[in-house]
Amino acid sequence: MDLNDVRAARQLLDGVTEVTPMAHSRWLSSRTGQDVFLKAENLQRTGSFKIRGAYVRIARLTEQERARGVVAASAGNHAQGVALAASLLGIKATIFMPVGAALPKVAATEGYGADIRFHGTGVTEALVPAREFAERTGAVLIHPFDHEDIIAGQGTLGLEVLEQCPDVRTILVPLGGGGLAAGVALLRTERPDLRIVGVQARDAAAYPGSLLEGIPVAATMGATMADGIAVAQPGDIPFGILSSLVDEVVTVGEDSMSRALISLLERAKMLVEPAGAAGVAALLEQPEAFEGPVVAVLSGGNIDALVLLDVIRHGLAAAGRFLLFRARISDRPGALMGLLTDLAEMQVNVLNVNHDRASDTLGVRQVDVDMQVATRGPQHRAEVRNRLIELGYELV
Repeated sequence: MDLNDVRAARQLLDGVTEVTPMAHSRWLSSRTGQDVFLKAENLQRTGSFKIRGAYVRIARLTEQERARGVVAASAGNHAQGVALAASLLGIKATIFMPVGAALPKVAATEGYGADIRFHGTGVTEALVPAREFAERTGAVLIHPFDHEDIIAGQGTLGLEVLEQCPDVRTILVPLGGGGLAAGVALLRTERPDLRIVGVQARDAAAYPGSLLEGIPVAATMGATMADGIAVAQPGDIPFGILSSLVDEVVTVGEDSMSRALISLLERAKMLVEPAGAAGVAALLEQPEAFEGPVVAVLSGGNIDALVLLDVIRHGLAAAGRFLLFRARISDRPGALMGLLTDLAEMQVNVLNVNHDRASDTLGVRQVDVDMQVATRGPQHRAEVRNRLIELGYELV
């Protein structure tokens, strides 16, 4: 494969997908000392890049294949991409989703006209009945990343990056199975000066071990909030491309991804799912590691509101914006008010208060007060703690 395959895919996508915007990020540029741009693929139709590859793959089916319909297994983004592409092309789509898939993603997939069936607790388990359905009915299985048409479609994002930032030197791409990263890496067949960096969740990273072995191998997957890039084994086709064209694969931690997500909300006004924030997380962890201009691909913005709430809480804690402490005070009228007044003077916001009168270490007329407060950051948090000690509060 080369860029000619990607250019052909772009012709198919003309009028179907959006040319998503690219925004210069002043706060990331200041942090890294390089020009940093954000490729806002979270604003793509269906909320992610997946519609690009799904449409190209389905549009190239024969009439006989179209008549049999398509089937896919996905927890969200690929499901929506396949469902919309099939709807636009007048083809029946059946999507197997894990039990417990986020309701907004299920509703969106159904809204595009797909027939939803539930199986298993993850995409790997949902893929089993999807394959059986394909064998039984003749429906064409649309793999999320391991097909040349999928890779060519995803690579059209890279062509847009070159047009919007012609002097780009580094592109940071969220990396799961490898379809998007492989498509973007094809830019190097004509621009060998580019540096393509794949970014994976540290606790669910299959590519580092596979690249070390020289073949796709299954990795042990830990828990990660970045479910969009939590793929246990690279696809054969994208791995073949990335093993020769990708410059580096880096991993990022959960704290970094949640901080990246919150920073994108606060500073860039962008709602991005954890997987989509992986490139920005890499910049937060290694601000001086990438030559600019740098483009971080925000690959998707589909995040359940409840998950977003959990991620925001996690991110605020990781950024030092929460302080949790236990103070032992007198169990007399006015004592708690005095503590609250002191906290107010320190410009902190009290989030939660809990009294504990059952501890066997308490003296007569004493009470332990567990408090969670919001601070402005790590320095303010340390100042609050030190000030409480100066005021004579017993912190236990």
